[in-house]
Amino acid sequence: MKISIPEVCLVVLVGPSGSGKSSFARKHFLRTEVISSDYCRGLISDDENDQGATAEAFDLLHTIAGKRLANQKLTVVDATNVKPEDRKPLVALARRHHCLPVAVVLSLHPKLCHERNQSRGDRNFGPHVVRQQAQQMRRSMRGLKREGFRNITILTSPEEIDTVSFERRPLWNNRRDDHGPFDIIGDVHGCFEELYALLEKLGYTLSGGHEHPIATPPAGRKAVFVGDLVDRGPNAPAVLRLAMNMVAAGAALCVPGNHEKKLLRKLRGRDVRLTHGLAETIAQLENEPPEFRDQVATFIDGLVSHYVLDDGKLVVAHAGLREDLQGRASAQVREFALYGETTGETDEFGLPVRYDWAADYRGSAMVVYGHTPVPEAEWLNRTICIDTGCVFGGKLTALQYPEKELCEVEARKQYYESAKPFPQSDTAADTGVAPRQYNDLLDIGDVQGKRILTTRMHRTVTIREENATAALEVMSRFAVDPRWLIYLPPTMSPSETHPEGDYLEHPTEAFAYFRNQGVPRVICEEKHMGSRAVVIVCRSEAVATKRFGIGGQGIGVVYTRTGRPFFTDADLEARFLDRIRRALDTSGLWDELGTSWVCIDAELMPWSTKAQELLRGQYAAVGSASCHALPDVMAALRRAGDRNGATDALIGKFAARAQAAESFVAAYRGYCWPVNELGDLSLAPFHLLATEGKVHVDRDHQWHMDTLAKLCRADRELLVETPYKIIDVTDPESEREGTEWWLSLTEAGGEGMVVKPLDWVVRGKRGLIQPAVKCRGREYLRIIYGPEYTAPEHIDRLRKRNVGTKRALALREFSLGLEALHRFVDREPLYRVHECAFGVLALESEPVDPRL
Repeated sequence: MKISIPEVCLVVLVGPSGSGKSSFARKHFLRTEVISSDYCRGLISDDENDQGATAEAFDLLHTIAGKRLANQKLTVVDATNVKPEDRKPLVALARRHHCLPVAVVLSLHPKLCHERNQSRGDRNFGPHVVRQQAQQMRRSMRGLKREGFRNITILTSPEEIDTVSFERRPLWNNRRDDHGPFDIIGDVHGCFEELYALLEKLGYTLSGGHEHPIATPPAGRKAVFVGDLVDRGPNAPAVLRLAMNMVAAGAALCVPGNHEKKLLRKLRGRDVRLTHGLAETIAQLENEPPEFRDQVATFIDGLVSHYVLDDGKLVVAHAGLREDLQGRASAQVREFALYGETTGETDEFGLPVRYDWAADYRGSAMVVYGHTPVPEAEWLNRTICIDTGCVFGGKLTALQYPEKELCEVEARKQYYESAKPFPQSDTAADTGVAPRQYNDLLDIGDVQGKRILTTRMHRTVTIREENATAALEVMSRFAVDPRWLIYLPPTMSPSETHPEGDYLEHPTEAFAYFRNQGVPRVICEEKHMGSRAVVIVCRSEAVATKRFGIGGQGIGVVYTRTGRPFFTDADLEARFLDRIRRALDTSGLWDELGTSWVCIDAELMPWSTKAQELLRGQYAAVGSASCHALPDVMAALRRAGDRNGATDALIGKFAARAQAAESFVAAYRGYCWPVNELGDLSLAPFHLLATEGKVHVDRDHQWHMDTLAKLCRADRELLVETPYKIIDVTDPESEREGTEWWLSLTEAGGEGMVVKPLDWVVRGKRGLIQPAVKCRGREYLRIIYGPEYTAPEHIDRLRKRNVGTKRALALREFSLGLEALHRFVDREPLYRVHECAFGVLALESEPVDPRL
């Protein structure tokens, strides 16, 4: 006997003690799928026969079963379950998780059950117990269907039990194996001409006219209709014929809309009010033969509430679907898929006011839906409504998946007058939908506590709770508007320590690192004496509003590597950004890149105001004091006279300190100058991080340098090209050239250089390798380690520094930063972008030597 059960359901085994339920469960189900009341009793009390622990054991059983069903796992309950009151909470549990309860009854003779119990030492009760359980079971068998079981199997003999096998059938809505690509079409409402034009625009081959319309999709593609094919429009029968023919040919899928459900009730002879356009559809169908109307009824009756597609990455439902309802089957699921979720109130037009479930959506699947017409199809938290009101004079819209591109055709005319003005603003007063007042706000729960973030570059990155708390403090008090924070740059590790002389860092070790990682060519970029800055520039304020959701804040932003605004003077920032925008105009990069916004990684010079205050108030004060005081100290020593040669030694020591202090002051002065106007600033861009539709990780660093050089040449007063050299680390002569270039930079007072693989992202034998290694000059490091760091007693100690932790941190931050960019470019919801940028900031609290 083959028992067919849904792939996700709650299987309730029913039978007296000794009927063989546990053996039956072990034979047909995975060990992890079976939850035994005896086992739970043992977990509670260390004794599976302790009846005093029964109540707590069943609490545990119900909890485990609930957790499994919440995760869409088939679950088997191994308990006697002979009384209705025992089964009632299990049926309720299945309903709560929108799963089907399945009853498998092992109805064996009590005498056989008792004999089996006697052979087991842990069953020390008499035959009356089994008889009583069997009686209770028989009395309640007829009521199983009324209790809520729709799939019931009763097995009455050991022989019958031995012949059983189970077939697990996929739920009708489970089309995870269908990967598309798809063309998902919004509410048609009888607008056949617009549907025909839209399919032509999508590349479908059409024939047959209105009477026998046939549409053949481009190779490999498939259409998906989100429902509401009928009512209000001029030709519902032609739309139905086309959709039915496409579904029958395997060229399309279709989910039902609320208008189809109402039409079905009318076609089945139910008493239905002919409102909201149904009268027009019925009038059109009356001109069709009866067999066509029967075909329509059969077609609608066979439609599934929603589909889960492409390994669960895509869900299509007429009115959308919450995450906890996706891939499940129940009356509640179907109602939500058809109507959405309402507040129970009606608006001034007499229509239900709906909860905007999409504003709170945090699911991993993309949800595409219709039902409530909107002027424009826009993404919100991985959901998009593509009903753009064609029948009301709007547009018919299709979403191409996985491309996430919209294809639209304008309505030829207004076919039906909406009860509400259309097009209209996205407010409750206009649409009957609760206003999306939380679209741009972030939930603290999205970033609080320990979090594990998945990235495409470095698998998972763990954010510790204490680091998240520190980041939350910085982000909430000091950061720019989080809608701008689509990227935070990673920390960067220095090269390994140079083992000799008074160089702590040297190109030799940087070149060796990449050579050992199997990277033959690197790019060496001059490290500018400034502060890391992320610059976002939009072509207009309208672009900033549409793409970033930020109005009234200008065309962009400049922020630090910790997300803080660089400028306190809003007018200065606005003029700074406008200069960059004009440079993008002049260079032609807007059109060359096909974008209306850019995100650039750069160095802003001079050092930020905070850094200058630190240098002047702390480091410089020490260095300057040393320079001024040491000559007086040495003169006093000379007057004191020589005492066994000690004076000369002291004078030499203080002279060395004076020289170190002078070198320190000279080093920091190269980084600081007053900023009073725009002309005092310089920006050196080195990464063109992202533009519309593209994160430029597939381009090598030379492309970035050359592309940004075009930008810099358009405004040489503000923008500074970054000098670079490409070095072959397998060629000693090429390495020598790179080292000499570094020496010339640092001896002229420069900070040093950054060494990167020529490609942006490189994987070695052990995974992702460092995206960049910095190699700083000897004099610059005085600012970091102090004026006298090159003294033998100091540099020997510093050579023991370990860069391993810093490099592990750099890789995690690099992965999170790029993941944030990818998510923004892919138009993922704000919270998904922000959690990555937030993660980079949280990792800044990791205990790593800040001087590295």
